[in-house]
Amino acid sequence: MRTWLNRQRLLIEYTVAALGRRRARSLGLLLTYTAVVFVLASVMLFTHALRQEAARVLAHSPEVVLQHLVAGRHALIPADYLERIPRQRGVREMTPRLWGYFYDPVVQANYTFMATADAPPPGHILIGPAMARARGVAPGNLIAWRAYDGAVHTFTVAGILDAHSELMSADLVLLGEDDFRGFFNYPEGQYTDIAIAVRNPREVRNVATRLSEALPDARLILRDEVLRTYAALFDWRQGIVLAILSGALLAFALLAWDKASGLAAEERREIGILKAIGWETGDVLRMKFWEGALLSGTAFLSGYVLAHVHVFHLHGALFRPVLQGWAVLYPRFALPPEIDPLQVLTLALLTVLPYTVAVLVPCWRAATTDPDAVMRS
Repeated sequence: MRTWLNRQRLLIEYTVAALGRRRARSLGLLLTYTAVVFVLASVMLFTHALRQEAARVLAHSPEVVLQHLVAGRHALIPADYLERIPRQRGVREMTPRLWGYFYDPVVQANYTFMATADAPPPGHILIGPAMARARGVAPGNLIAWRAYDGAVHTFTVAGILDAHSELMSADLVLLGEDDFRGFFNYPEGQYTDIAIAVRNPREVRNVATRLSEALPDARLILRDEVLRTYAALFDWRQGIVLAILSGALLAFALLAWDKASGLAAEERREIGILKAIGWETGDVLRMKFWEGALLSGTAFLSGYVLAHVHVFHLHGALFRPVLQGWAVLYPRFALPPEIDPLQVLTLALLTVLPYTVAVLVPCWRAATTDPDAVMRS
């Protein structure tokens, strides 16, 4: 075992020296390889982190949301609708909600208004951090909007929501029920939708099925369906970025093909000399294996570390607008480091393994040829 380890150490030392003799070529390959891994890893890390962050945020959302439909469109919940909802076994709580959208022409963005039980006093509101930045307001300032009926409503900013929740609260406005109904001219006793809490998470779909059968004019939105929608959306955006960056992937494919298609004259001559002085074919192949593994492994680690810094410390500046989405009020939030071991393994297999194998193919051809013919070619 010790003899085998010493032999591998000597092969690695020789390989490093050989790469040093071809410093310009090796450095060019390393930089190109690193750039390709960096691009792929950045997109994969950013998408995975967004998917995990969305799952964490939605974990506190209602298991089921019930909406009333009229002519296939979302309509207000009538005053007697709550009485029509049958008491289902497994339903822990049903909470009617009031929320809506308002377009602010000052910043040309939509706000989400929501009435809550723990809202500030009448005439006061809590606003999201992104909205506060866009309007340049602080706690205690007055803010006025012209409602859809033309009336002007003035509110006092009671506070700004916590920046840690900015992913969901960037454009949020929290106010009391009376202020909400007055601003939107909302009819008394009617609501936007109903949030349903289920005791047993495994019974969510069964409860939704029973409610759907009892209320044909209702639409039921499950939290699991929302999570799947977000996952599909992030996967779609990831595909768009990878399609745009397909040139980088093509360059990597051409790089691997170039290595597989043949060796440079200097490399062929080196292999011929090694064979002439007594190296076996297996030793030459192991040496080339270490050359490919060292180059590709170094490029993979460098590219992945740079991608990690880019995504989790520089906030994915290169791909953030595309992967995060388009909006006027962009939330500011830091993605917690999320690393999927299967994702890392997949990326390594797609980048390290093909290049390492591609290096061995032409080397095997040269190593199995007569050394004299190789040196003269």
